[in-house]
Amino acid sequence: MDKPLKTPPPYPIASVDHALRAATILQMEGGATVAQLAERLEVARSTAHRILAMLVYRDFAVQGEDRVYRAGPVLELAAHSQSLVSRLRTVALPHLNRVVDLLDETANLIVRTGETVRFIAGVECRQALRVGSREGMVFPARRTTAGLLLLAELDDEELKEVYAPEGERDHPADRPDLAQLRQELVLMRRNGFAVNRERSERGLVAVGVPVRGPDGTALAGLSVSLPSVRYDPQRLRSLVATLDAAAHAVERDLGDPSTASVRG
Repeated sequence: MDKPLKTPPPYPIASVDHALRAATILQMEGGATVAQLAERLEVARSTAHRILAMLVYRDFAVQGEDRVYRAGPVLELAAHSQSLVSRLRTVALPHLNRVVDLLDETANLIVRTGETVRFIAGVECRQALRVGSREGMVFPARRTTAGLLLLAELDDEELKEVYAPEGERDHPADRPDLAQLRQELVLMRRNGFAVNRERSERGLVAVGVPVRGPDGTALAGLSVSLPSVRYDPQRLRSLVATLDAAAHAVERDLGDPSTASVRG
């Protein structure tokens, strides 16, 4: 049996959600000012300031002399994340916006950690019926378009290591049929794109392509998500072409030394 995807609680607490998202931003991207966090969370600056003050009080954040808030002792993981995830997001955002302008569907940037993926950026389209932003959310890699593309980069031994034997896992039932999964991954790697028809969520279709670093390693996945009622297989080639162009633009900007000091 597959592990169920996370769904919002029936009675969400907005203040808690904002604090958790703020902590995630600091951990993954290295830092933010009050104004930047207010914009990201879509809250007033006074609200962002109160959130950050509480994170500082609980050692989830620290404020530097430059007035930038960064991950505190509780979130020591941030040091590595800042160098890659923050730059990826900053470089990719203009191109995600361009994809949305062209396709009027929601665009995403996703990175993989083990058997899960995290949405590190999302830009929603303007249509009334649309896929909402998943930014900051974590999903099983094999259930998402970008996750499958990133898993396709692994050789057989690396894939086995990701999906450890049942005795070494907290949820043995989560282990997929590796032979079947490998067949799918080989096809996706050969095609250079992946299509997810309701694999992660009912009523959702996603198409994605990899984003590669200077050495050819797949660093992330760039995808577009849309309601299944609006998906036309005859549009697949044009969707992939648009995503490929955006991915190549991100790759070009990542390799541009002039963007090396840019931070999100």
